[in-house]
Amino acid sequence: MFKKFFCAAALVVLIAGMAGCARKPDPNTVVMIIESSPTNLDPRVGTDAYSERIGKLIFDSLVRRDDHFNLQPWVAERWEIPDPLTYVFHLRHDVRFHNGAPLTSRDVKWTLESMINGSVISAKTSTYKQVDRIEAPDDWTVIFHLKDRYASLLWNLSDGAFGIVPYGSGKGFNRAPIGSGPFRFVSAEQDNEVILERNDQYWGERAHIRGVRFAVIPDATTRALELRKGSADVAINSLGPDTVVALEKEPRLEVKIAPGTIYNYLAFNLRDPILRDVRVRQAIAYSIDRKTIIKYLWRDQAEPATNILPKQHWAYDADVRDYNFDPARARQILDEAGYRATNGVRFHLTMKTSTEETTRLLAAVLQQQLRDVGIALDIRSFEFATFYSDVVKGAFQLYSLRWIGGNEDPDIFENVFHSASFPPKRANRSYYVNPRVDALIDQGRRELDQQKRKQTYFELQKVLAEDVPYVHLWYLDNVIVYSKRLRNIQLSPSGNYDFLKTVELVP
Repeated sequence: MFKKFFCAAALVVLIAGMAGCARKPDPNTVVMIIESSPTNLDPRVGTDAYSERIGKLIFDSLVRRDDHFNLQPWVAERWEIPDPLTYVFHLRHDVRFHNGAPLTSRDVKWTLESMINGSVISAKTSTYKQVDRIEAPDDWTVIFHLKDRYASLLWNLSDGAFGIVPYGSGKGFNRAPIGSGPFRFVSAEQDNEVILERNDQYWGERAHIRGVRFAVIPDATTRALELRKGSADVAINSLGPDTVVALEKEPRLEVKIAPGTIYNYLAFNLRDPILRDVRVRQAIAYSIDRKTIIKYLWRDQAEPATNILPKQHWAYDADVRDYNFDPARARQILDEAGYRATNGVRFHLTMKTSTEETTRLLAAVLQQQLRDVGIALDIRSFEFATFYSDVVKGAFQLYSLRWIGGNEDPDIFENVFHSASFPPKRANRSYYVNPRVDALIDQGRRELDQQKRKQTYFELQKVLAEDVPYVHLWYLDNVIVYSKRLRNIQLSPSGNYDFLKTVELVP
């Protein structure tokens, strides 16, 4: 079955057979492949992965996430919380924007207020709805006054979520963005490239390379060929697993694989008369052979998930109910629930997917695995915009998607599982309701003590594991393919572009 779905021979032959004349690489610039252009390099506006990850190189944040998603000092060298509604940040004195101007409290205040008051139109505005007012009593102190307790405030002032722009930056700022980060913006051409150069006056450790060119290459085969020819240096999480296996054989390339945080899940519509039965959801979870799918579909470039939070997270609870592959147990549960088979079929379900190849292959495998326990799974594939529109509208029984980055903050529980978060307001697309879950989410969002907050989230994860609003599938590994002219590649769990700050070019 899996050989039928996942044969990679044609791809390997294609890459091996298409030789090209490699252009001589620039000895001072790293060429990194990305799949599409960033939508907006104003950190107040851009929310797509490319905008946020390139923006992290251009802009500094108040605080910074470590590899376990704890928050550490950054531009704010320290902070105090004298009461739950007041945060006092003390800024470093040596941070300068790329134009030479000092970064002060006025810039931080402007960055937040321009989003809150509508000076710039931003999808992030609602993120800061609990901020009542901001004070800048001197150049190096910023005081946030909140309307209500909000434990995720610091997260939303960290790298990836927040970037400080100069005072007065307006709507056209994205055309020539000025930050204070380790790289400065040089130019951008839509659907072609973004060019950054090293900020030699950076207050922190300077980057080791002089510049980076982000080459926009939408086609997967072309991305592989550019790496093979040597006209590109590096690509992260943008190559299919079969392509990665093929490129591992290239003498000029290296492949590094490390645990990541991108989370795949299977979701149910709990308004459906069959799927509202928790026993059906549990049986489906037991019916899925995740390890075999990971081996053949992902070529072992993923690991099974038991949670929406990544394993590296400070709030991750490993001691929750897991649904290891057990079709006999699935059949028993369905029999006990009264779903007896007629001519081998207990009931029919429909899974909606996009036309993306990996998603369609996953659906085909799930179809076979569920058939083995008596569930007939029909598959309906649509172009992504149509598929996603149906998901948001609740026009589905089952679907599979990923969380990329959003699951690194425990506030995702509110977004995805709170009964006040039905679409289009937020992302509880399963229409899941559990008053105990609501109470735990509310408690976790208001608790500022991290250890107490952790215990709240541990209990929450145990309840969700029993209710199965999602089947946790896997976390995708971070997979980086790079030229041997690069060294000191350091991957972060998030799979962002921070490695460009430490990477070196071999002389």
